[in-house]
Amino acid sequence: MSSSDRHGTRLDPWFDSYAARAHNMRASEIRALFAVASRPEVVSLAGGMPYIGGLPLDELSEMSRRLILEQGEIALQYGGGQGDEGLREQITGVMALEGINAHPDDVVVTTGSQQAVDLVSTVFLDPGDVVVAEAPSYVGALGVFRAHEADVVHVPMDADGLIPEELDRTLGELAAAGRRVKFVYTVPNFHNPGGVTLIEERRPRIVEICKRHGVLILEDNPYGLLGFDREPLPAMRSMSEEGVIYLGSFSKTFAPGYRVGWAVAPHAVREKLVLASEAAILSPSNASQLAIRTYLENFDWQGQIKKFQVQYRERRDAMIQALEEHLPEATWNVPDGGFYVWVKLPEGLNAKTMLPRAVTARVAYVSGTAFYADGQGADHMRLSYCYPTPERIREGVRRLASVVDAEMETVKIFGVSGGADGDAVDFPSPDLA
Repeated sequence: MSSSDRHGTRLDPWFDSYAARAHNMRASEIRALFAVASRPEVVSLAGGMPYIGGLPLDELSEMSRRLILEQGEIALQYGGGQGDEGLREQITGVMALEGINAHPDDVVVTTGSQQAVDLVSTVFLDPGDVVVAEAPSYVGALGVFRAHEADVVHVPMDADGLIPEELDRTLGELAAAGRRVKFVYTVPNFHNPGGVTLIEERRPRIVEICKRHGVLILEDNPYGLLGFDREPLPAMRSMSEEGVIYLGSFSKTFAPGYRVGWAVAPHAVREKLVLASEAAILSPSNASQLAIRTYLENFDWQGQIKKFQVQYRERRDAMIQALEEHLPEATWNVPDGGFYVWVKLPEGLNAKTMLPRAVTARVAYVSGTAFYADGQGADHMRLSYCYPTPERIREGVRRLASVVDAEMETVKIFGVSGGADGDAVDFPSPDLA
């Protein structure tokens, strides 16, 4: 055995000392894009960044100043592991808009809903356990499940969301095979990345199927209040307090920089989540919590959400119109809320291997492969319309269409788009000429 075998590698001498779960950690395809997509010359249709410019920034800066002056000794100190009680009370009012009747004691404040996904995984997942998730599914959650050494089994969606019959069949097959399914992970409203919403008629059926199979539901709902044309649908948590853990976030309806989310869980599970959170971070940020609490108590936050709805609808319309004009060969959904359009490329094109050429053309998107645990998705891309202006969206789609047209010509001549599935993707510097 060589010294490098005994002591890691030349590039990483601690390689052999890592826990097994550390080897399951890798950067998401979205994070890998950030350095390039943030360049001003690149039109980024990649990241799901809210339009912060739509907030009353002058009023919020005054709010922050008064918060430190009047409550600084609390805001800048440690807090409790479950989160500020006043904020938890405000959160129950937010959830009431989706039919959830919860007590502040039911709520656990987290550092964004991403931490809530990790806490639930810490509490429930052993290596080799199964998480059932929609196909496609949120890339951040897939990374958490991978880090906890769980296996993800996908269930198909259609235009009406997760398909109940497919879920029932999948859970039955996994049980027959002796696999331990710990929970079903779902983003029911304005799905990331699919853009679709689980219709109201299916929601009680999903709850009943999971109850019959003895499987918990993890309902991740950052976008539920951002619908364009209707009132929020009732959450599955409103149909089953013992069978559903509900996750919420202020990142999409207010501002992600505060990093405040929450979980609502059955009582015994809630206690475990608090213990897991205390072990990980001691307590969520008091300053962020009090800022959110002050905002909810003193601002017309529902009016602000309505303004976001108008702004995002305008951007959605700009993207759909640009796709119709410049990419008629592709197909896509038309979301009625949220941030994303899920685009299927023309036959033979590979979104992952096409991405470096798109970046060279100064436009960025996320390949569909990021949203599957099993390598599917190369024929799809996720386009985000939440952050760019309508004019930038139209320009970005125009640039993207030029790349797609060139790829289609390559396929016609050589019968292949770019490289093979799974090739490493390098992001060249955009040509500024």
